[in-house]
Amino acid sequence: MSVDSAAPARRGSILNERQTLLPVARRLWTGWVRPHRNTIFLIWVAIFLIAAMSSAYPYIIKRAFDAFDQKDKVFLRWTPFIVIAVTAVRGFAMWAQVILTNRVVSKVEADLQTSLFHHLIDSDIQQLQRETPASLTQRFTTDFAYVREALTRLSTVLARDVATAIAVVAVMFWIDWAITLGALLILPIIGPPIERIGRKLRRTALSTQEQTGIMASLVAESFSGIRIAKTYGLETYLKGKASSAFDSVRRLKVKAANQRARLDPLLEVAGGITVALVLVFIGWRIARDQSTIGDFTGYVTAVLLASQSLRTLGNLNAILQEALASLTRIFAIIDEKPRVQDRAGAPALLVPHGEVRFEDVVFSYGASAEALRDITLTVPAGKTTAFVGRSGAGKSSLLSLVPRLVDPTSGRVLIDGTDIRDVSLESLRANLAVVTQDIVLFDDTVKANIAFGRPGASDADIEAAARAAAAYDFIAALPQGFDTPVGDRGGRLSGGERQRVSLARAFLRNAPILLLDEPTSALDAQSEDLVQRALGDLMHGRTTLVVAHRLATVRAADLIVVMDEGRVVETGNHESLIARNGAYAAFYRLQFGGEATPA
Repeated sequence: MSVDSAAPARRGSILNERQTLLPVARRLWTGWVRPHRNTIFLIWVAIFLIAAMSSAYPYIIKRAFDAFDQKDKVFLRWTPFIVIAVTAVRGFAMWAQVILTNRVVSKVEADLQTSLFHHLIDSDIQQLQRETPASLTQRFTTDFAYVREALTRLSTVLARDVATAIAVVAVMFWIDWAITLGALLILPIIGPPIERIGRKLRRTALSTQEQTGIMASLVAESFSGIRIAKTYGLETYLKGKASSAFDSVRRLKVKAANQRARLDPLLEVAGGITVALVLVFIGWRIARDQSTIGDFTGYVTAVLLASQSLRTLGNLNAILQEALASLTRIFAIIDEKPRVQDRAGAPALLVPHGEVRFEDVVFSYGASAEALRDITLTVPAGKTTAFVGRSGAGKSSLLSLVPRLVDPTSGRVLIDGTDIRDVSLESLRANLAVVTQDIVLFDDTVKANIAFGRPGASDADIEAAARAAAAYDFIAALPQGFDTPVGDRGGRLSGGERQRVSLARAFLRNAPILLLDEPTSALDAQSEDLVQRALGDLMHGRTTLVVAHRLATVRAADLIVVMDEGRVVETGNHESLIARNGAYAAFYRLQFGGEATPA
């Protein structure tokens, strides 16, 4: 690319960055800050008092030196009391400002976190799976730390120092307007470099936050898989990846620190030039008897106060740029509309029978190859339909369509003749119970985890569900019975115990349609036997869609659907499929050896 062609691109990039700040700030104000305008008004009252008292210092010093020169004993006698009164009012106002600011900032931060969390919980599975849990968690920590810091500084630094600078500059104009105009000429000189540093810092901050998310994901992944890592001797591999990730974050942080460090000498030199100019011009005026020593001391005091405020504002720009990068990332997530949504006025789903039908269903994950291709299939009501096939054949993807975790790319799914996209999500999922190989228990009590199947269920119903799932005996033997905490991800229970709690939740749900995705694949023989018997009771009389690699678990199914490469290649019961000697018979021989014979 030539220099001439690159220049417009750079100007466009800079323009976009300038246009980003106002919409983000306006959105933050409208959605989260404005509801606290009464408290913000009190903060501004405190800021006004701080600015007024700060601007009083140059005046008091000027009058004091003039009083010394004029032997004004009355003013000199009252000066200490005036100073005490001014500092007391300023100190109280600063205390009130900090207290009120923390109240507003904490509420805004909590409300923003709540909005982000609610949106993520309502988001599509595909949207959530684009980032790891650790990366998403990092949004609630690192990103919000930048936002909180910026909001706090906006009140305690930006508003206060802007008001103070304006008030002090007003005093400077009152003391000597000509010198003040000359001193202000330094601002257009230092403004552009500060803006350029801020833009670079925003880009670096965005890269740092993204890399920190990657680092958090790597750490979480390493410790969650530590058993496998140690077994396979992967310690060196993990250490190398972690060192590289840590070093990437380090380099970005150093880059950001170096960019921030450029502000201090710039502001220091600008302040020094300003003070030097003031000394020259006001000294020249004193020599010509056009100013007094009081003017000189009061004006220099005002210059020092103003330069301190302006220097603080210059450093604040770095913090604001980092917060802008964080807010951009947060709002980007909130703005992403879920693909799976209720249609306006969608009625509740009624399930008189429980027949599930897939009509010309095609599904793909984003731009990847189609996971399901031209699926047309009827799952009979009240019967068990098993889905078998190699890994990646599309079995789990097909099951994901029923609760609308994802929607088909084309085609439709119907329950008792009703397109599930035409009914409310809440009613659809209320008619479904799910048991998977990835057992999900929350860090709560056994009772609470079972009760998630039907919120508000009585203790008697929960205990009955536990008995049906062959879980009552082991739960009763726990230290606190049903009130025993299961720990993070159910870590205080064995695999078989976790699965039986999950089954009890499904029993309590008492839904007409049951989805089973490899429910016994990770269990030992004894646990599998208990779970299989409980599953048999749970499946009785319900429309059941079950995915299993072990053909022994699906031989008794009313209908077996064989899938390969996202298509349905065979359907029938065990005996008819064995007799056909096709794909199912080949799977059967592969697992059991010898000739495939009817059960």
